[in-house]
Amino acid sequence: MTIKPYIEKSDRLPYKVRMRNRVIAISVMVAIAVGVFSCIFNTQEEIAPLTSVSTEPMEEATASVKEPVETTSVEEPNPIEETKNAVTQVIEPPNPPPVVAIDSSYLKGQKDVFLAEKIDNLLRRFKPENAIILMVDGESNEVLAWGETKNKEIQTKADFLIKNTFPAASLAKTITIAAALESNRYSLNTPIPQIGKGHTLYKKQLQVKENYTGPTVELQDAFGKSYNPPTAIVGMSLGANRLKTAASKLGYNMNFPKGLPQRSNYAPPDTGYGLAEASCGFTTTTTLTPLLASAQVRAILKKKPLEIPWSKDVNLKGVVPDKRIALEVESFSDNTYYGLRHAMIRSITHGTARKNISTKYMARKNYNGLYIGGKTGSLDGKDPEGRYDWFMGFAQSKEDPSKSLVIVVLQIYDNQGLRPQPTTQVTAMLINYWAHNYLYPKK
Repeated sequence: MTIKPYIEKSDRLPYKVRMRNRVIAISVMVAIAVGVFSCIFNTQEEIAPLTSVSTEPMEEATASVKEPVETTSVEEPNPIEETKNAVTQVIEPPNPPPVVAIDSSYLKGQKDVFLAEKIDNLLRRFKPENAIILMVDGESNEVLAWGETKNKEIQTKADFLIKNTFPAASLAKTITIAAALESNRYSLNTPIPQIGKGHTLYKKQLQVKENYTGPTVELQDAFGKSYNPPTAIVGMSLGANRLKTAASKLGYNMNFPKGLPQRSNYAPPDTGYGLAEASCGFTTTTTLTPLLASAQVRAILKKKPLEIPWSKDVNLKGVVPDKRIALEVESFSDNTYYGLRHAMIRSITHGTARKNISTKYMARKNYNGLYIGGKTGSLDGKDPEGRYDWFMGFAQSKEDPSKSLVIVVLQIYDNQGLRPQPTTQVTAMLINYWAHNYLYPKK
C-alpha cells in the first residue's frame, strides 16, 4: 500500500499566488503597526473651550453681555509626559547625596607617588576598617610608599606605623625559629612532634612522651604553615633566656631614639603554658609595631643588624626618622639569617601565603622573576578592637638582587562584620605592581 504524502505537489497554490498573499499579509501588518505608532505619539488636538448655553431669547442674552467672558481651555493629561516625569524623578532624586571631596595631597610627598596611588586605590576599593600598608626599598631602607585607614577613613598621617598595641600574633614565631637556629640544636629539616591540630594550642598538645613515634613536621614547615604546637614545643625546649636574646636582636624590648617607633614588647615566662604561648605568638602580651616589623624583614633579607626605615616625607615627620640611624643591636650568624630567609620563602611556596601570593594575583613573569618570602599572623586584639591580620615579607629580583622590596600589611576588622580582601591578596597585588615598575621599567 502506498502512503500518500502529507502535502502533495498538486495541492499547493501556484507560486505567484503564494507570493501575492505574502505581500498582502506583510502590507497589512505594516499598516497596523504604523497606525498604532501614530495613535501613541500623535500630538493631541486642542479642545475648544466650553461655554454655557442660555435659555433666554437671543436678543436679551446679547444685550446683557457688557464685557467679554474669559474662558479657560481644559487640557487632557498626557500619559507619555506623566511617565517621563515619573522616570525622571526616580533617576534624579530630589535630594542627591553630597559629593565628598577626596584629599589626595598626602600622596605627593611620598617617595614613589605612583606606588602611593596604588595603595590609596586599594584601600578605597577594599575598605578595611583599620589598616596600615608600608613599602620600603630593600637596598636604601627608605620608605617608598604608605597608606593608612581608621574607621574606613583614609589618613594623611601614618601614626599606626609606630603604635605598639598591636599583638604580634604568629609573627612572633620568627623569634623562636631564630633562637632555634642560633642554638645550633636545630636545622630547617629537624622533625618536630605534631600533636593534634596545627592552629590550636592545648596543654595536652605539648606533652611529648619518651620515644615519641607519632606525626612530625619539619621546623621550616612548622614556621611556614604557622603551626602552634610544634613551635611551642621548640620554644619550651630552648627556654626563655634564648628566646629573649633572639628577641633583642630583632628589636623587641628596645627604646628607640625619639620613640620612633614605640617599644615592642616580648616577655615570656620562664616555664609553663605561658612560655608555650609566647613561643608561638598565641598571646596578646607580645606586641609589634609595623615599622619594627619592616626593620626585621630587611635585616633578614640583607643579613645585617637591625635598622629602622627612614623617610623625608613631611607627612611622616614625627613618625619615621628622617635619616638613617645606627642602632646598637647584635646580629645573628650567617647560618641563622640563611635559615630565616629560607623559612620565609617556604611560607610562600608551601605555607599560609601560598594561595594568594601566586600567579592568581601576580603576572607569571613577575612571580617567576622574584624571590618572595614572608610571615603571616592573625589574632584578636583590643586597641583598636578587632581581628588583626598581618603579613610582613620581602620580594627580591633573581636577576638583580639589588632590586628588592620590604612590605608590611596589617588589616584590622570586626569579626562580626564584612571582612576586607585577604591581607596576602593585597600584598600580592602590590608586589606585582612594584615588579612592573622596578624590574621591567618602560623605556
